[in-house]
Amino acid sequence: MTFSDTEQPVHFHISLNVADIPRSVAFFAKVFGVPATKQREDYAKFELDNPPLTLSLEPVDPGERGALNHLGFRLNSAEELVALQRRLELAGISSQREEGVECCYAKQSKFWLHDPDQNLWEMYLLEGDLEHRGAGHVPEAVRGETIADAAGPTSKAIVCSTGRDQNAQQKWAHRLGQPLEIPADLTPESLDDVALQGSFNAEGTADEVRPFLKQVANCLKPGGTLNLHCLTGDRRVTEALNLAGPASVVKQVPVLESLLADLEAAGFERISLTTYRSQACFTVGEAELRETRLQAHKPEPESESLANVVYLGPFAELSLDQGLTLKRGRQTMLPANVYQQLRSSSLAESLIEIEAATSPVSCSS
Repeated sequence: MTFSDTEQPVHFHISLNVADIPRSVAFFAKVFGVPATKQREDYAKFELDNPPLTLSLEPVDPGERGALNHLGFRLNSAEELVALQRRLELAGISSQREEGVECCYAKQSKFWLHDPDQNLWEMYLLEGDLEHRGAGHVPEAVRGETIADAAGPTSKAIVCSTGRDQNAQQKWAHRLGQPLEIPADLTPESLDDVALQGSFNAEGTADEVRPFLKQVANCLKPGGTLNLHCLTGDRRVTEALNLAGPASVVKQVPVLESLLADLEAAGFERISLTTYRSQACFTVGEAELRETRLQAHKPEPESESLANVVYLGPFAELSLDQGLTLKRGRQTMLPANVYQQLRSSSLAESLIEIEAATSPVSCSS
């Protein structure tokens, strides 16, 4: 089957990474002159008949991944989808098929392939709309076949600066497929921010996670931030990984609990899960695999000044990464910088600082 053989037009499909879904929806609504066909907090789609185009928008930072998420074609029938895959297979183009997958607030059958420049292509049939996103959504962290093919074997650092002055933020990103090593031109305490995109989903990385995280911590300035994005499991995967679609590049899945322990052992603190959904992306044996985003910070030197703090509850006590414990209703002396970190977190409303009274104070109104 070729596209010219179809009775109805085949829709060209392009998926873009956008920083702000509502902003991009407003822009494309003006460009196309029609509202979005579908809009959710984490997804949006435009479907045009003239030209036949399906544009989807994914909430992924283009600065980290680039603007292009993937390309493809929306077919009109199961017969067209099967015929197209058969023709491509006979032409020597391998692909991976998914039947009845729930993805992007829709039920679809599809197959995926990569072009010579590792762009991801999706050929799919829309079978119906859904009210939920679906577990077939593949994390951005594992998209793209061997990034190393494009980047080459070099380990030279690519550091992005957010400004031109001496106070500009210095950032470095590592992606799945690149050698798991720190570039030689990165010096200790030179970075404000490090992003690891699928770094621990590459084959043979299981024993390298903790040593690599220690190297990353060494390159970060005190107070620097690590943003980690990968597929994790709730338990060890004992079966061979053979994930469908673009996730086929995943050959190793760290256990979340072990990954958190590795971050702590590397010296990171204020570790938080910024993305961890109730529904798994994949199930392998008894292991459930989920898209996971973590943020962690390199410790800052403790401030010499102290703050007298009372934790208001509702829990009996809070244990901090610094080895400190806040007991409900009890005054505790904290380093001032640690207290400020707590004040900028979700715990802010649960804490008060006790001020020294310099004169009689009345509590009446």
